Amino acid sequence: MEKLIDFYELTMAYTDFRNNKMDEICYFDVFFRKNLNNGGFNIACGLDDIISYIQQLRFNDNDIDYLRSLNCFDNDFLDYLSSFEFKGDIYAVVDGTPIFPNEPIITVIGNAIETQLIETDILNRFNHGCLIATKTRRIINETKKKLVMEFGARRAQGCDAAIQGAKFAYIAGVAGTSCYEAAKRYGMPIMGTMAHSHILKYHNEYDAFMAYAKVFPDNSIFLVDTVDTLRSGIVNAIKVTNDYLIPNGYRLKGIRLDSGDLAYLSKQARIMLDDAGLTDCMITVSNSLDEKSIKDLLEEKAPIDAFGVGERLITSKDDPVFGGVYKLAAMEINGQLIPKIKMSDTEAKLTNPGYKKVYRFYDRKTNYALGDLIALADEIIPENEYVLFDEIENWKQTRITDYRVEELQTLIFKNGELVYDVPSLNQRRAYCEQQLNTLYPEILRINNAHKYYVDLSLKLLDLKKAMIYLNSHTL
Repeated sequence: MEKLIDFYELTMAYTDFRNNKMDEICYFDVFFRKNLNNGGFNIACGLDDIISYIQQLRFNDNDIDYLRSLNCFDNDFLDYLSSFEFKGDIYAVVDGTPIFPNEPIITVIGNAIETQLIETDILNRFNHGCLIATKTRRIINETKKKLVMEFGARRAQGCDAAIQGAKFAYIAGVAGTSCYEAAKRYGMPIMGTMAHSHILKYHNEYDAFMAYAKVFPDNSIFLVDTVDTLRSGIVNAIKVTNDYLIPNGYRLKGIRLDSGDLAYLSKQARIMLDDAGLTDCMITVSNSLDEKSIKDLLEEKAPIDAFGVGERLITSKDDPVFGGVYKLAAMEINGQLIPKIKMSDTEAKLTNPGYKKVYRFYDRKTNYALGDLIALADEIIPENEYVLFDEIENWKQTRITDYRVEELQTLIFKNGELVYDVPSLNQRRAYCEQQLNTLYPEILRINNAHKYYVDLSLKLLDLKKAMIYLNSHTL
């Protein structure tokens, strides 16, 4: 198994090993600082891949030989690594859950070495999963419940990114993927039509459509923009339908537009298809689509039934870095829990200290999420009334009543053993949809999204202020 470990994690682990700190228990938080695309929400994803990595992480003979060749580590440390297994605890917000900045999405608890060695891989899988799932859902939210297909494999940054990205996109709501390997591996619906090269292989457009229709008569979707969309493509699609499909008991399932003014062309195509009696023929569009271009198309009342979205989804092209971080929040030394805080000249990079839990409040009447609370792990959250307040502008307060409250993190590993039953892909997809329905529509919009409340408990805020004061006055 490939090990995604940055070298400094090994050098830090070795330093802890040589200084007898390896058995000190560390509490690390995985969180992010800003919403993707400056939007109003994000989606947790990638947990199943993190679980697989943790379960399989071992250092084999080739790993040990390579590390020995670096002449950086002694034999005692290499012997330790040769029998390494993760034996700690992991709590996580599960795939499909809406998440927000500065919340502990994953909490890793274990000795100083094991918690350090898994940092890079956890962040890689967390960041990629959340990036693609969030971008996908931003796109889907603008399609007004029309079909969205993931078409991004050829523009993804590598094979793994294409395959995993298709999976994350499916959890977030796409109807299927064009990627053969993703569909095969994960049991996803596989979708696709034809390329322009298919048209060019034949004597003319009519012959190309006819050849395809005879092989796939019950799933004929023709790409109509290779020659001239309105004067050739749609004309030939209608002709093949009348010459072959309808006489043999079939219908033209759809056409695809992949270039030009998609709003204008789709409107004209709809008129031509309807005039030919093909009112049930779907219009699919592709060509560098994202949530903004889809929103524009539908605001122009383009009669589009489905969207094939590729590069701008699979790479989140306009905001391609999710920005999750892995920070030490506490240490357990001689049975005492010691909170830790990362100071910074940049206010946004200050961390929240201590071993924490995150809770979500829901309105009992509407089931809408009212806000989240980050609290110290030993706090008890009242069930009848609570006051949420802004961490910086404390006078901004919201008193809530008649709510139910849920802890967002779930225990995933206990003493290195997996105790979480990973849901199926379709279960995660359904859960994601259900969870997004708990967010107010104003939070989901792509422009000027309403800010979702994520507040600190008074006890945590007091601890944070005290640690900031202590650190700033002991320099």
